Amino acid sequence: MSFAPRTNPVQRAPGLRPEPGTPLYVHVPFCVAKCTYCDFYSVAAEGQDLPGALDALLLEAERRAPPRPRTVFLGGGTPSFYSVDELARLLDGLDRWSHFRASAEEVTCECNPESLDFPKARALRELGVDRLSIGFQSLEQGILALFGRVHDAEQSFAAFHAAREAGFQRVSIDLIYGVPGQELARWEVDLERVLALRPDHVSAYQLTYEDGTPLAAQLQAGAFQRLDEDQELAFFEATRGRLADAGYEQYEVSNFSLNGQQCSHNVNYWSNGPYLGIGPSAVSKLASTRFGNARSITPWRAALAAGRFPAAWEETPEPSVRLGETWWLGLRTRRGVEPAEVLRTAGFEGSDPTLRLQESLLELGFLEQSAGRMRLTARGWPVADAVARRFLEACAEQTSPRLPRE
Repeated sequence: MSFAPRTNPVQRAPGLRPEPGTPLYVHVPFCVAKCTYCDFYSVAAEGQDLPGALDALLLEAERRAPPRPRTVFLGGGTPSFYSVDELARLLDGLDRWSHFRASAEEVTCECNPESLDFPKARALRELGVDRLSIGFQSLEQGILALFGRVHDAEQSFAAFHAAREAGFQRVSIDLIYGVPGQELARWEVDLERVLALRPDHVSAYQLTYEDGTPLAAQLQAGAFQRLDEDQELAFFEATRGRLADAGYEQYEVSNFSLNGQQCSHNVNYWSNGPYLGIGPSAVSKLASTRFGNARSITPWRAALAAGRFPAAWEETPEPSVRLGETWWLGLRTRRGVEPAEVLRTAGFEGSDPTLRLQESLLELGFLEQSAGRMRLTARGWPVADAVARRFLEACAEQTSPRLPRE
């Protein structure tokens, strides 16, 4: 979960403390190589001070980690890039300062296939991780090369089997589809190969081109053409349909689970709940304030070493903005949103600025109302982002105008 950093001076954030149970996100920024589509903060690990960064993570955890977090998510980057001994230091330290092993209902670690084998998977299991998210991304070597991935399909399958052999009963696989030149028939074959593994969870994302990434630069330079809207829709519908036939519930636009094995940590994000992030670039949301650490290891470590709060920006959006964001996040989920609950979550008082939009989208067939909740229809799912954006726009119109500076 990321939001655009702001330049507001950090004022409230140092005094905010997470309540017991607040979900904890831990950002490990190192990868073997930077993927061409990735706009999260990460760096190639070669030449980096990995032990020093680990020391800084543990120092920030000592000062900021929430007591008894409900969920923990190790993301990145590639947390599994760390050695078994380094992972033990990290997870033992996190438990020392948060006692997550006695409280967390879910502890997830993101892994890439080239850095997950049986000894590491077994160690993660023994250290308190109970859910792995493995980044297959694709089974096509050409697509993996386009993405800058350093593994192949054989390594992906080996990593999955290592996780199962180590005793993990909750394993998720990440996939990306809708790639330039990709054939729908080939994608369907690869999806069948993945589903034959019976992962407990699948995250299947339509490829996006984020500003500032090498992949977006290649697109702008004319190195390839993106799929047209009809082709992207065909990939989306084929993916939804096949996963549904295989028994996976689409509980969010890009996320599917077997037997209720949803990612609880991410469900909290989509509910616009509180969370505490540690590590370079990590974002936190406590009460109505968001704040984020510097998107660079050096200033983040320097702040911690000097005893300073490491946040580089903060913002406290107005209630109308929070209202739009809560709609935007919640409509991406199968559960949808309950309008009165959204108003309470956002702390919004007064007449609801989304009422007219709700009525319009109901009439057009993009939304439906069931048991007091609004959710996307079959017509609405393929255009979820566009529908959700309408709520952001409707609520932004209610934002108080900024007074000019004297």
